[in-house]
Amino acid sequence: MYQTLTFRRVESLPKPTMTSPTLLQSTAPATNISILVVDDEEPLRNLLQISLQRHGYHVAIARNGREALEVAASRKIDLVLLDIMMPEMDGFATCLELRKRSDIPIVMLTALNRPDDIVHGFNLGADDYITKPFTFREVEVRLQAILRRVYWSQERVEPSVLTANEISLNDDTHEVSVRDEAVHLTPIEYQLLRFLMISPDRPISKDTLFQHVWGYDMVGGTNLVEVAMRRLREKIEQDPSQPVYLLTVRGAGYKFNSEGMRVS
Repeated sequence: MYQTLTFRRVESLPKPTMTSPTLLQSTAPATNISILVVDDEEPLRNLLQISLQRHGYHVAIARNGREALEVAASRKIDLVLLDIMMPEMDGFATCLELRKRSDIPIVMLTALNRPDDIVHGFNLGADDYITKPFTFREVEVRLQAILRRVYWSQERVEPSVLTANEISLNDDTHEVSVRDEAVHLTPIEYQLLRFLMISPDRPISKDTLFQHVWGYDMVGGTNLVEVAMRRLREKIEQDPSQPVYLLTVRGAGYKFNSEGMRVS
């Protein structure tokens, strides 16, 4: 059974210890997953670090965006938990810089819950967000959903290559090319494109896309689908305002236009 561990922005929060009764006991085997926790609040960093380690994750920590970039450049990191409100270099600037260097999954940790702030983070390339205060169970569910997307190829099924005219998606190499040029997609963008391509010409609702691509249910998830689709069109379509492949089906969601599509 999981205990509830709630993280709040409280100045007087005591420094946690390994015997703190609010921390979760280990319920998962050790993994080779390395997570970078970036937050300027030491109590929150410590709580996340201890809880993640007790669930088998390797954890690196950074106090601000600049430290995060240094850590990400110096060691293998599989996922970043990134606070937004930090001094020196905030989470938005850090996310943008990380995206220039890597497609590593990024989960925003934020006390900002205005839709504009959330959409801004996704426009910069974030894969998901968690609003403070939150429980560790919520963090774990999000992490597991994202990591399933990243490592799904270990259990993938055929076909391994999907080709539609100018677009080629290769499950073996996890690469996408458009008009013979490599296109760098985030894990969310890759899975969104793949999910649409394996069901060509069939309208898929935003709710269904969110549940299958993001991996969980959330109020407002359709807004995130819209933002991700806009980013994906900017990378795939010659004219994102007049898409040829990633089409909107009014009242039904989105579909992939299969003209010229081949499967191998």
